[in-house]
Amino acid sequence: MYRAVSGLGALKRHRADAQMMNIAIRSASTSVAQSSSVGFWTWLTGARSNALPPPDFALPGVTIPPSLPDLVEPSKTKITTLSNGVKIASETSAGPSCSVGVYVDCGSVYEAPEATGASQLLKTMAFATTTNRSELRVVREIEAIGGSAKASASREMMSYTYGALKTYMPEMVEVLIDCVRNPAFLDWEVKEQILRLKAELAKASSNPEKLLLEALHSTGYSGALANPLIASESSISRLNTDVLEQFIAENYTAPRIVLAASGVDHDELVSIAEPLLSDIPSVTGTTRPKSTYVGGEYRRTADSLNTDVALAFEVPGGWLKEKDFATVSVLQTLLGGGGIFSWGRQGKGLHSRLNHLVTEFDQIKSITAFKDVHSNTGIFGIHTSTDASFVPKAIDLAARELTSLATPGHVDQSQLDRAKASAKSAILANLESKASLTEDMGRQVLAFGERKPVAHLLKAVDGVTLKDVATVAEKIISSPLTMASHGNVLNMPTYESVSGKFSSK
Repeated sequence: MYRAVSGLGALKRHRADAQMMNIAIRSASTSVAQSSSVGFWTWLTGARSNALPPPDFALPGVTIPPSLPDLVEPSKTKITTLSNGVKIASETSAGPSCSVGVYVDCGSVYEAPEATGASQLLKTMAFATTTNRSELRVVREIEAIGGSAKASASREMMSYTYGALKTYMPEMVEVLIDCVRNPAFLDWEVKEQILRLKAELAKASSNPEKLLLEALHSTGYSGALANPLIASESSISRLNTDVLEQFIAENYTAPRIVLAASGVDHDELVSIAEPLLSDIPSVTGTTRPKSTYVGGEYRRTADSLNTDVALAFEVPGGWLKEKDFATVSVLQTLLGGGGIFSWGRQGKGLHSRLNHLVTEFDQIKSITAFKDVHSNTGIFGIHTSTDASFVPKAIDLAARELTSLATPGHVDQSQLDRAKASAKSAILANLESKASLTEDMGRQVLAFGERKPVAHLLKAVDGVTLKDVATVAEKIISSPLTMASHGNVLNMPTYESVSGKFSSK
């Protein structure tokens, strides 16, 4: 009984306290409202009021930092070359995160027939067991600092990237270099990753866009660039530990390796990385095999109501020929393209020379300009997906748009200005990511031994003229045609008839 009465008293006291609190809150709210209304009235009438301090009132003991300048100079890339030839490049940047990457001048162009698919298998095994860590430990160390690691393999470069908070930069560098330099290649892991790679490549082979890009290289080139990036299942099955170790020994040599980082102090990066990289053999290794563009045709029948077609030509000089590369980038945005939006009218709100075709012809599912540029060569063209019965007409439309670029007067200054603005926007948007910035740094240092500032590329894009557009377009479509098709190819015209549409220009 005593406990019940005590509890009831406590409850009453709690209610009384709550009532007092509500009264205080209402009083405070009224006071604030009165102060606010008085402040507004005095502001309106010009009368003096002391209810609220002015916005620039200096608080005692508080120092306001200076405002940022209107223009902040971008950080310059610092490069250090170690005694064995490894290059370390970095840029400082604001923000709490950083990105570190190892980039190797290596890819499918270096694969001998017995090593076909090696670069793709190395990509899938990038963060597996090393001679110092188990795969579980690698994953746990990456996750422990909230990091994100990935690897990719292209025709001319292998990349390994690791991003996290910049306070963990020493740990990031050590783990990344360990994974690149010291893979264990355990037999059971290699076999497991081969099965995984087969599944990935089978999925890629069912993607018409990826399949046609692969076919354009295997058909359009003779030499190293014809090596498959999407290797066959039989080629993948031949890979083993010995092949991978031999491939790394021949290609992962010091002069062909760059360690790049964004958002870190350069001197600190060098002090950490130099002991880990200075003992890599300094031999030059295998020279890059040559490739020759020849053109040709590829057809693959598939159970589909649609037909995917790609028309491509050579970009001579590749991205090492800077002026032409900038012009090709503008050509791509000038043609543009797109597909059917799932929520509205086809191509709604887009402005490009190809997009109106999707709006005008319901048979065209998508039509887009593309480029795939390498160090000394590349391809540029149009890919379209259309109803099988509409293929001849779609090819005529694509040929018309390509040849119009090479005809003076068919592109006006307003179209060119819009295309250049779009190209510059795409460049800047891509470099906003620290991972993309680090990869660009690694790629340029591998190619040029330095990194040209983004303003340099933007200036090259700004310098593209109407004459440049016509001249480069004429040069491109004067090269042999490479034509690839997939799906229902019964209505595909002959290679000679399509090629003649460009030779008669």
